[in-house]
Order: sequence, then structure tokens, then C-alpha cells
Amino acid sequence: MSHDFADLSKSRLTEIYSRMFRIRKFEEKTAELFSQGLIPGLVHLYIGEEAVAVGVCSNLTQHDYVVSTHRGHGHCIAKGGDVRKMMAELLGRSTGYCKGRGGSMHIIAPEIGVMGCSGIVGAGIPIAAGLGLASNVKKADTIVACFFGDGASNTGTFHEGLNLAAAWKLPVVFVCENNLYAISVPMKKSTPIENVADRAVAYGIPGIIVNGMDVIAVYEAFREAAERAKAGKGPTLIECKTYRFRGHFEGDPKGGGIYRSEEEMTEWRSKCPIFAFKAKLIESKTFTEKEAQEIEQKIVKEIEEATEFAKDSPYPSASEVKHNVFVSDQQGGTSR
Repeated sequence: MSHDFADLSKSRLTEIYSRMFRIRKFEEKTAELFSQGLIPGLVHLYIGEEAVAVGVCSNLTQHDYVVSTHRGHGHCIAKGGDVRKMMAELLGRSTGYCKGRGGSMHIIAPEIGVMGCSGIVGAGIPIAAGLGLASNVKKADTIVACFFGDGASNTGTFHEGLNLAAAWKLPVVFVCENNLYAISVPMKKSTPIENVADRAVAYGIPGIIVNGMDVIAVYEAFREAAERAKAGKGPTLIECKTYRFRGHFEGDPKGGGIYRSEEEMTEWRSKCPIFAFKAKLIESKTFTEKEAQEIEQKIVKEIEEATEFAKDSPYPSASEVKHNVFVSDQQGGTSR
């Protein structure tokens, strides 16, 4: 096997490709359903950034934690999320991960280590530090992968979270998905430095810059950071240079084309992480084009079945409106 693939087995490489393709097809179907008015609220798609989530989560066990963002579908799927439960949650159905109450931006699945997505920019960073502290207190061999965007690096929670994690040597890997824009504001207009990773020096931790369109590059960078965290050496800040192929949210005028040039978008789309990885796998004879098509067809069917499952699922009952809002006391009553 080529060293470019970090000495990974064929089955492992196939799983990495499958997860990237699964994210892409899930997000494409989400865009379709949103355009049909079937998904309430807003959706922020992960198309173009698949290599980051999969490169990171391919290093994690079920017991490791992920803290996600408003653009979290890809993180959930990369961590092993059930696409049926995810699609049901997006459609507001009772069979979803949060029983239809969380929606696109607030999926949580503790059973697979997904400790929450958040619509608040930067909100997950101190939560990740808390999970890292819990891991140390329990002497558990778990690490935390904390995802956030370039815009979140200018929030107070970013600096507080990294400072705390560094001071206490918490097993957290902070992953900045730098897609160059905080909604419509380019990073070069909001941030006086070129690289978010340069801020790591202020906390005495490693700051790594990696090509976020290359899944194996992300995989290797995170693997080293994870080993450091598990050895008790504290956190790492990894900045993945990536790009979202669609707008900030579905409905963003011209897919973000008002604030991004067509030339820029075309150039980044030519770097598609899925197409690039597939080409390398075929070139290295890891699998053939026919085998790749079989994988893809299976996943397309899987997403269609997940969609039908979600559509056929019931909405939450009005009688359950107070469920999961109050905590039952020992006498059987309720209290806040």
C-alpha cells in the first residue's frame, strides 16, 4: 500500500471513502428536501468539507467524544451516526436522534460520542474542555475532537477554551475548519493574521496547518495530535484549509456567489476531496471503478431508504410537549 495512505488497509480506506460519499449524498438529499419545504428551520450543508470530518473521526473510537457546530451533519455521519435517525431529526419526526426537537443544528447522540451540535458560534469549545476535564478526572482513555469554523476563532470562548485546555493539559484536539468565510465575511477582513493555527503559540501548544481537502493529510495530522493528547501532553490546534461548495446556508443568494467570485468557487470545486481521493484509490489499485460504483450505489440506496423512513415516521405528539423539559422527582412530581 502506498505510504500516501498512511499504511491503511484496503477495508479501512474503503470505509473512509464510503463515509465521505455518504456525507455528500446525505447533504445533497437534504438540499433537495429543504427546497421542497419538508425541513423546518435552516440547514447548513457540509458539501466540500467531507475530508475534515472523516479524516478526524476515522481516528476515534466509539467512546471518544465529538463536539460539533451548526454545520454538523458531516461530523455526525463521520462518527458513525445512523442516517435514518439523522434524516428523521431534520424532518422533525419522533424517530430522530432528539425525537424531532433538535433539528439540523442541534443533533446529539451520546451513544456514539456525539455530545452536541450548536447553532451558537464557538459555543462547543468550552464544552469540549469540560469533556476533556471529565476524561482526566475519570482517568478514562478518551479524547475530544472539537470542531469549529474560522469565525469562531475570534470569539471569547475560543481563547478561554484553549487557555484552560492548555493549562490543564486536557485531551482535546481543536479542529478549525477554515472555509475562508464567517457567513459572508472573508477571514482576511476579520482577522489580522493569515493562519488561525498561529494562535496556538499563545497557549504553548502545537498549531498545525493541513490541507483540509486531503482526507489522509487530515487523518495523519489528527492521529499525531490524538497520540499527544492520550500521552497526557495536552491539546493541539489543527487548522484545516477547506471550502464549502454551497452557501453558508440553503437560501444564501447564488450559493454565496454574491460575496464569492465564480472563479474562486470553480477553483475550489476542482479540488473536490471525494473525487481526488477516489482517483488515488483507483490509481493505487485499492479498488476498481466498478467496485467504487458498487459502493456508491449502495450508499445512494441507503440514503433513499433513510428518507423514506423519515417521511413515514410520525411527528411528536402534542401530548409530549412537556417531555424532556422537566426532571421527575422521587415523589413522581416534576421540578425545574
